[in-house]
Amino acid sequence: MTAELVRGQNHPLPDTRLELRVSAGHPVVAGATLGDERGQVAGAEWIAHPGAPVRPGVEVPGGVAAEHRVSVDLAALPDTVHRISLLLALPPDAGGPARFGTAAAPFVSVDDPAGATVATYTITGLDRESAVVALELYRRQDVWKVRAVGQGYEGGLAELLADQGAPAAADLAAAVLGAVAPAAATAPQPVPETAAATPAASDPSSASSSATTISYSHPSRRTAPAPPVPAAPDPGAVPPRPSEPPSPPQPAPAQSRPEPVAGDATGWTMDERLYNQVWGMFEDLARTVAAYRSARDFADHRLDRAIDQVLADPGTRVGGAGDAARAEARATHEELMGRAQEVLDRDLAHLTAESEVVEPALPAAYARWDNPVWHAYRTPEEPPMAVRLGDLHLPERTGLRIPFLVRLPLERGLWVDAGPGRTSAAGLLDDAELRRLALDSAVAHTARLLAAHPAGSLTVHVLDPAGSGAAAFAPLAETGVLAGPPARGAAGVTAVLAQLTERVDLLQMAVRGDAAEDLPPGFDPSRQLLVVHDFPHGFDDRAVTRLRYLADEGPSVGVHLLMVADRADAAPYGPVLDPLWRSLLRLTPVPDDHLADPWVGHAWTYEPPTVPPGSAVLWQVLGQIAEARRRNLG
Repeated sequence: MTAELVRGQNHPLPDTRLELRVSAGHPVVAGATLGDERGQVAGAEWIAHPGAPVRPGVEVPGGVAAEHRVSVDLAALPDTVHRISLLLALPPDAGGPARFGTAAAPFVSVDDPAGATVATYTITGLDRESAVVALELYRRQDVWKVRAVGQGYEGGLAELLADQGAPAAADLAAAVLGAVAPAAATAPQPVPETAAATPAASDPSSASSSATTISYSHPSRRTAPAPPVPAAPDPGAVPPRPSEPPSPPQPAPAQSRPEPVAGDATGWTMDERLYNQVWGMFEDLARTVAAYRSARDFADHRLDRAIDQVLADPGTRVGGAGDAARAEARATHEELMGRAQEVLDRDLAHLTAESEVVEPALPAAYARWDNPVWHAYRTPEEPPMAVRLGDLHLPERTGLRIPFLVRLPLERGLWVDAGPGRTSAAGLLDDAELRRLALDSAVAHTARLLAAHPAGSLTVHVLDPAGSGAAAFAPLAETGVLAGPPARGAAGVTAVLAQLTERVDLLQMAVRGDAAEDLPPGFDPSRQLLVVHDFPHGFDDRAVTRLRYLADEGPSVGVHLLMVADRADAAPYGPVLDPLWRSLLRLTPVPDDHLADPWVGHAWTYEPPTVPPGSAVLWQVLGQIAEARRRNLG
């Protein structure tokens, strides 16, 4: 069975001969370093890279590509080598991204000699880094394991090699990248990937000061390349005469498309195929709208240029010739706009049809609350790949909503913003109503996360210092799915934060020492979710420090945070809390266009998941979870 690793997790290797596969979606350089017991690299001869692709026990590709295969023979390694690190770096002058945060999340897998996949890892959470240690194969007590690392370096390959102790790291990095410089200059450029999750989700660029970047990379989507976007005219070029306009850009010819089918994507399971299909729909919508907006801008620019040319020529400025030239320019503009709209309508119609087929087929974790699948809900045996935290849409077709899927386990905390929003929907509500909706959204998110996990594998704690959320927390408290009653007052806040902080410290020591078996008897292995309401009420400086620690360090060891807060309430803390807000995925209780797309410039409107008015589905699902938990304990 394939192990889907998260950062810091390890997995035993079944064989000494392995193949490491890399799928990045954009040009990267792949290499490997051979390290001693401390992971230190002795010199250039212990680095495999395109300029020196073969080292004892390791062979890497000799160029730049979006996909790589690295061959490893652990039995052929020198006795002094205890660790192999798989490196990825962005090549200079390749025309691709300059940092991993603006590109698709790289995906790596470890395959055995028969081609079976042993483990996979999607490297999410990168931002300004241009080099990353993807994973490492390491030897401990003569047993080889693979560990998901995902450690990025803003200083690039030179900083990475220096961190591994390589002498003259800057010179080595220059030699590695220099070996691929000619290939990088001519490397084929892929169509830019468009918006996470690796939900991941994880805020390099944004549409507003509070925007969050979303990643929508999925290596399995089988889509045709987007039609080429016409380049904007050169402002310095002499425009053609209006009477002899250049040939307008032609839209891609319509192709017959098969009827959409739910699960029509690659993957080992239906869960994985539907996940890939949903994010494929997301990517297709982003590319379709990007092409339409570009064609529209091109048509507008061409019209302006033609009119300017008419006005600049005294012979055509007035009179019949000028009127005819302007009319011809406007007719060409209308033709271009019509063609762009035709292509947009065609593509959106196909996506709408696909959505109508896929939406009813989604499992509970991916489905809306009004989907009948919830009526037959039972706790899963294994957690799904992701959970639905809302919908996304663009203004060109607001009715076409794409499920906003965030990968599990969560790699960052969640923040339901209870503050005033910028949209008209938020402007119609007073502060009290927004806070109520924010807490209701947080409860619904908590229920979804509980429903996505096997019974007993997610423990939920609630901090409600003032007790003002008692009514909203009733479904969680009365069904018995919480670890205990919501903690109140400063003493309750301190006790829960101390318990979870100690847990994170203990798990981190176990991970670093590769000694999970040494955890205390009776240690609860379940993931933990802390729901914080009414922050910063009831928090002193020490409690705030602990909360920041949990937000930063908790996800890597299974301790997650869900905050319901208005950032303005914490203004007295000043910039001290800025890292906390940035570390969380911001969600809103009403529609808001705060999710930014840095690849093609879209601002996506997020809509929270809402339980249908009068529906008892939330209580029913929580009741099923509580009953399954009681059966397990019994």
